[in-house]
Amino acid sequence: MITFDLTKEQELILKTAREFAGGELKDIARDCDEEASVPRKLLDKAWEMGLANAAVPEAYDGIGMERSAVTSALVYEELGYGCASLTSAIMAPTAFIQPLIDFGTEAQKTKYLPLYGGEKFEPAGLALHEPHFTFDPTDMKTVAAKKGDGWVINGLKRLVPFGSTAHYFLVLANNGSGPGLSSIEAFIVPSDRDGLTVSAENEQTMGLRALPMSQLKLENVQVSADERLGGENGISGQRLINSIRIANSAICVGLSRAVMDMSIPYAKDRIAFGQPIAKKQAIAFMLADMRTEVESMRWLVWKAASQMDQGTNACKATILAQNYVRKQTLKIADNGVQVFGGHGYIRDFPLEMWLRHAASLTLMEGVVSA
Repeated sequence: MITFDLTKEQELILKTAREFAGGELKDIARDCDEEASVPRKLLDKAWEMGLANAAVPEAYDGIGMERSAVTSALVYEELGYGCASLTSAIMAPTAFIQPLIDFGTEAQKTKYLPLYGGEKFEPAGLALHEPHFTFDPTDMKTVAAKKGDGWVINGLKRLVPFGSTAHYFLVLANNGSGPGLSSIEAFIVPSDRDGLTVSAENEQTMGLRALPMSQLKLENVQVSADERLGGENGISGQRLINSIRIANSAICVGLSRAVMDMSIPYAKDRIAFGQPIAKKQAIAFMLADMRTEVESMRWLVWKAASQMDQGTNACKATILAQNYVRKQTLKIADNGVQVFGGHGYIRDFPLEMWLRHAASLTLMEGVVSA
């Protein structure tokens, strides 16, 4: 049976995320984009409310909310509605925390999870992306080679959140078994490890400018068997990549909804040639498509997240959701600019910023995890 009813716990965190997005993110989004920075007090407040780290179990000094991809998708959409860039910054450490919860050994959880269960923001970065135009997470060029009881990692990573301030990175690498999700290994690498070089300056990006991202260079970085996520069992590369894609897609849904909610009232109020532009057929169809596509995107994301929670193979649902969301998010963001006409291109309105965010989100594989 299909049901869209939320649990009381989900309703509570959804309400919290919605209020936080409306009261904290929207008003400062433009300033943070211009300054290419995110206030530390905002990060701390989000963590104090448990928006990013609620799933850390009580046994590891966390809140202990039930781990759920659907719940995460709800939160990401609401926060993305407020600001996709600030959401990516607030939630970036989840790409370290959630895999640790899903795959970590007891020793790894005991050592690392208490660092992220508190009320103060603790940066951590997922090292996934690589500087290749044809980057594909199923065929990474960063390689982890077995050496004795440990591993040696070589490769380049880019767009790593909080690279300059994180104490730990979750580095994804190919174990040399060939292309495919089964070849993905994840390693917990301290920022001061020999052979690891973090770029001194943040990367310059079109959108998501408030999220600090760096490049990592790994030259013969040695990690122990204890630093391989999951220990002897390793990880499920399939589940890890799926969770990243679902989270990224949910943020896109929130951004698209924000474009729609600003475009429809504007089109009703903007008078051209004696009548509201919303009555022009081309504009009316554009607005109707926005409504249809936002709803469609949400159901696709929820379906993929639900399959993740049920433990079934969510690859097909995730890919369908990701591909559809990427296409429609860019279309909706661009149409929002068109509805506003010349006003869409100036910074008095957030439409141009949202279009830049959409371009970045749909090109990146994601920096958060559901």
